[in-house]
Amino acid sequence: MRAMKNLRPLVSRLAIRPSTRVSLADHDPRWTWTVKGKRQAKALLDEGVERMAAQQERLYAQNTHALLLIFQAMDAAGKDSTIKHVMSGVNPQGCQVFSFKAPSAEERDHDYLWRSVKALPERGRIGIHNRSYYEEVLVVRVHPELLDGQQLPARRRTKRIWQDRFREINAFERYLTDNGTVVLKFFLHVSKEEQRQRFLDRIERPEKNWKFSARDVDERERWGEYMHAYEDVLSHTSTDCAPWFVVPADRKWFTRLAVAAVIDQTLEDLKLRFPPVTAAQRREIEQCRTRLLDEARQSRRRP
Repeated sequence: MRAMKNLRPLVSRLAIRPSTRVSLADHDPRWTWTVKGKRQAKALLDEGVERMAAQQERLYAQNTHALLLIFQAMDAAGKDSTIKHVMSGVNPQGCQVFSFKAPSAEERDHDYLWRSVKALPERGRIGIHNRSYYEEVLVVRVHPELLDGQQLPARRRTKRIWQDRFREINAFERYLTDNGTVVLKFFLHVSKEEQRQRFLDRIERPEKNWKFSARDVDERERWGEYMHAYEDVLSHTSTDCAPWFVVPADRKWFTRLAVAAVIDQTLEDLKLRFPPVTAAQRREIEQCRTRLLDEARQSRRRP
């Protein structure tokens, strides 16, 4: 059985190198590397979850770094279930999850990064953004009429707006990493056929009807436009400091393992440590130990 720590080659395969022109046709949504099936994937994932829980304690105690995980995907790619399974062992006190929907009127009155900035994780914590500011170069690009509601100055409404936003996003993520926030970005790459099957599953199972939206089916008609938008995002915003990982999403058991492997490797590479105890702190600890032991002895002497 391959140990979780030996999945580095997989992580490398998933990463998009900076300045690489991405074609999603080169990325198979059904690919599972050398993982043989659900049983092996679950065993590795369980190990990864345990390792991440231990690393999270050190992250929280060291209080130097934060970890920001961004998930983008087409509908029904499995973002929610991936987050649920991968983060199942993490202490809820050290983790924050935000799911971004269509911007509110208040959010439209601010710049497009504003609501994400408000949701950034504190030092020592893991922040998860289920969708993010990347919607502004994905959904808004496919539906440019949404720009009308953003109250932008006329000089900003040019053909270069998407290139400008790529530049702004890269600068923003560089700023975050320079100040201790590690940024990992996951595109869960589901095939159009697998998405169709999952939509049908939502329709046919009453307990999943609440997850179904007719608008999701409408968006399928613009699949090609979305793929082009994603390819542009991956090509222009995967950087050394904030890489994108294209994760095959047709096999949920592999998706979860792949995401966990990336997070596990990243936390390990931070070389997190519990804060060292100074000599003065050690003396104070020993004094407290003595007081507590004395208290126990005294209580035993009492009639």
